[in-house]
Amino acid sequence: MERKRILTGDRPTGKLHLGHYVGSVRNRVRLQDEYDCFFIIADLHTLTTKPEKENIEALPDNVRSAVLDYLACGIDPAKSVIYLQSAVPEVAELALLFGNLVTVPRLSRIPSLKEMAQGAGIEEMPFGLLGYPILQTADILMPRAHLVPVGKDNVAHVELTREIARRFNFLYGETFPVPEVLVSDVGSLVGTDGGTKMSKSLDNAIYLSDDGKTVRKRVMSMFTDPKRVSADVPGTVEGNPVFVYHDVFNPDAAQVEDLKVRYRVGKVGDVEVKEKLVTALNAFLDPIRERRAKYESVSGLADEIVYDGTMRMREEARATLNLALKAMGLSAVWNRIARKAEDVKKKRDKAVNQ
Repeated sequence: MERKRILTGDRPTGKLHLGHYVGSVRNRVRLQDEYDCFFIIADLHTLTTKPEKENIEALPDNVRSAVLDYLACGIDPAKSVIYLQSAVPEVAELALLFGNLVTVPRLSRIPSLKEMAQGAGIEEMPFGLLGYPILQTADILMPRAHLVPVGKDNVAHVELTREIARRFNFLYGETFPVPEVLVSDVGSLVGTDGGTKMSKSLDNAIYLSDDGKTVRKRVMSMFTDPKRVSADVPGTVEGNPVFVYHDVFNPDAAQVEDLKVRYRVGKVGDVEVKEKLVTALNAFLDPIRERRAKYESVSGLADEIVYDGTMRMREEARATLNLALKAMGLSAVWNRIARKAEDVKKKRDKAVNQ
């Protein structure tokens, strides 16, 4: 029985952080033994908010960094296809075809697009950013994926993919699977500032490759309960970023529960709660950092993995695009013109040679 497929990935904007891990990466590691996994490094998507040349020039290093983080977390390139989006030109052609199956008002209703524009300081919506979900649809349907692991902020994008797949199948016949969404049980991880989700641009992230001292510095400066001015004041646990991180990364449930009980009645200070979080986080990150250093020491490893995965994806992409063009009847248009032109040339050549 043929295994079902997964498509997910990241924009190469730098090293991955804990938010990436809980939002998607750990699901990828778990699912790679059950599904055929395609992990896209979506460099074309970076152009929607960072089209400047200096940002493009940084992409090769960012791509390598993402791959090293993947490997360090346990993603196995022998089980999964890791590929570079811009090196698969068929994705742009498929996006062009899909763009005719969705309206501008439908795209405008996707809330994350406005948030992305605001986060990038963009006053007017560029066409590329408005069409971001269409390109993302082409990414998902190019390997004909059945499942898409995403954070909650991308669920609306996948729903558009489902709509486009159904619309295409209705118009041209069953061609694409309608992918299901797998949402992380944690969702977006709040940043160290406590204000919004973890983000590189907001400088509120703890990276998978951060050393122990950096982790400690980040944790000790974390936002907690602003109403708690001293250790003997009862504090709020719910929504408190330090306890959110404890719940996710501290495997000692008894210790976490004890801290919560004492925190609520003013029997433990923020410093102790944070120190225990530092210990838990570094215990979690130590093996990831060690594996990353090992893979980074192998010259050209990340480049080779991306190259091999991209060549594999190109084969898949050609097959998928051919299926789509055949279903639509577009390939028949060219085939008929080409055959007629070849017949005309043969007759002309024959007449000249007689």
